[in-house]
Amino acid sequence: MEDCLGRTASLEELHHEVESLFLREFGCKPDSVVYAPGRVNIIGEHTDYNDGRQRRHHPLNARLAQGHLLFLCPILNRNDATGLNASRTGANYVKGVLVNYKRLCGAFNSAIVSTVPLGGGLSSSAALEVATYTLLEQLFPIDHPVTPVEKALACQEAEHVYANVPCGIMDQFVSVMATENHLLCIDCESMRVTQVPFQNPHVVVLITNSNVRHNLGSSEYPVRRQQCEAASKAMGKRSLRLCTLEDLEAAGIEDETIKRRAHHVISENARVQQAIESLKTTDYYRLGALMNESHASLREDFAVSCPEIDLLVDIAQRQPGVYGSRITGGGFGGCTVTLVKRSHVDDLMKAIYDGYASPERRPNFYVCNASGGQRLESHKGRSCIHTV
Repeated sequence: MEDCLGRTASLEELHHEVESLFLREFGCKPDSVVYAPGRVNIIGEHTDYNDGRQRRHHPLNARLAQGHLLFLCPILNRNDATGLNASRTGANYVKGVLVNYKRLCGAFNSAIVSTVPLGGGLSSSAALEVATYTLLEQLFPIDHPVTPVEKALACQEAEHVYANVPCGIMDQFVSVMATENHLLCIDCESMRVTQVPFQNPHVVVLITNSNVRHNLGSSEYPVRRQQCEAASKAMGKRSLRLCTLEDLEAAGIEDETIKRRAHHVISENARVQQAIESLKTTDYYRLGALMNESHASLREDFAVSCPEIDLLVDIAQRQPGVYGSRITGGGFGGCTVTLVKRSHVDDLMKAIYDGYASPERRPNFYVCNASGGQRLESHKGRSCIHTV
């Protein structure tokens, strides 16, 4: 069991690792270290590009050290080597941020260490983008600093244009604006964010990485966007955010696939609102039930799950101490998110491992709490600067 748990390194351990990597590559310690988190979605999946509301939890940290253009992409887990050459796609995320930055940049050295799994639906790309932008702010200050929203949108644009991924805004928003011990509720129409307290020593979030990724993800994501746009158009609305289930029934949409896609988004928006109320009253049983409903909707209506993820969710939902479990991220593999009593998390991981592991696949686990967003640590003054 121990080598499957993928224990997430502490910030201090990662700090030491990235300093050692930078020293090995460049012969000196970095002047600055930048932190930016990935994210896991508690509820509100595939609603952001429909002007929906999303709640995000943000436990995983990617780090970018200052420096002349060495890109080491984030690793899958801590048992892998860290000195990996950047993939073309990974380098494109950084290039996009450099182009979208508000002033001309000079040369710099950098090294990257990360606990955000690649391809796991936990937003390693947004973490890299936001970390890069935050580093540039330190190296090449702008006369009139951008707002957090402008910063997140610049990073989103980098992903759209240079990585050719038509992502929504929630990943970058969380990485920029997250606050420790809070969930971030994002109104994707108005760009407003609300911090909702989430701090209970007896409740934790367990991320389970299935370590499978089906190729459908990259091709089906734009298809889902087109289907959602077709549904809102059929109802005469600007986006599904403005639609109700009654509107959907009255529209008489003949294409059952488009109808199901819209049904997920509309019902998911309603679940987010109910989740907010559940958190305010610390009703974790209700929140867990909403997570279970969300997974069923993503499996049946939005069709972005897969057998491996469904197995992980089914095992988790049947275990004592579990409030709820669902797929998280874009889908077709990746990770699940489970809300569980802290006293039961070890038994839960064992049950999932025993029920899922095979010679071809093993899960990795990350026990998380809500962390803060991007921040910069300057070695010159050894001061920790929180930028959110």
